[in-house]
Amino acid sequence: MDSTKVWLVTGASKGIGLSLIKKLLENGYPVAATTRNIQNLNDLTKKFQGTNFLPLEVDLTDAISVQQAFEKTVAHFGSIDVLVNNAGYGIGGAVEELSDVEIKNSFDVNVMAVIKTMQTVMSYFRQQRSGRIINVSSIAGFAPATGWAMYAATKYAVMGLSEVMAEDVKEYGIAVTVVAPGAFRTAFLDEGSLVFAANKIDGYELIRESHEKYAGMNGKQNGDPEKLAEIFIKLAEDPNPPVRLYLGSDAYNRAKEKINLLGQELEYNKELSFYTDFD
Repeated sequence: MDSTKVWLVTGASKGIGLSLIKKLLENGYPVAATTRNIQNLNDLTKKFQGTNFLPLEVDLTDAISVQQAFEKTVAHFGSIDVLVNNAGYGIGGAVEELSDVEIKNSFDVNVMAVIKTMQTVMSYFRQQRSGRIINVSSIAGFAPATGWAMYAATKYAVMGLSEVMAEDVKEYGIAVTVVAPGAFRTAFLDEGSLVFAANKIDGYELIRESHEKYAGMNGKQNGDPEKLAEIFIKLAEDPNPPVRLYLGSDAYNRAKEKINLLGQELEYNKELSFYTDFD
């Protein structure tokens, strides 16, 4: 492992981000870690005091705050080599239940923040003609579940954004991977990480059942965040990393089912697809 590579990880105070920065620091990597409240990283700051750890309080919805985070990282470590866009949260509810503010907040954190960090890091990556970007989407960004339409919309956006970004920047020696995890045993399903529409409309029984199902999974998820962190480090070292990576057996199985469904629908509607061509 090349432990001289400098990492910047967003959403680092809990969940996948926390597991990742712990693993990185334990292996001697220089790490800049962002959080909305710097106090959330106090324990890590004490534990890794005097090491290559730079905690940063950042508002990822603010372009100036994002820019300053990268400037501080480069000023402190001299460079930046790996960006991990991990910050995000789940929002549940029927489309008509969600307010404009709830929808905007979700896209600001889950999508616009990813765009802002990638825009900012590219000036450094292009100059050094190298760099790795790992964007955390979700299996919901390819095979979504009932009751999570807006969350799925944000994660679909991250998938599409990352796929094109990977093509756009490869001539600079930069690699982009979008990771679509299934359910991992983190705090993601805790009340503080999941948000539900404030305005609930009677009658959406299937949605309520879906939300209860996911709440009941908390603490029982199959995915091991420690192993996930190991995979992220391997991605940064891989000379030819995948553009798309589904992690967790549940993510694999859901993706496989969706691929089969897409193939069936495509063939079933082939005549209609071809009909719209000029004769």
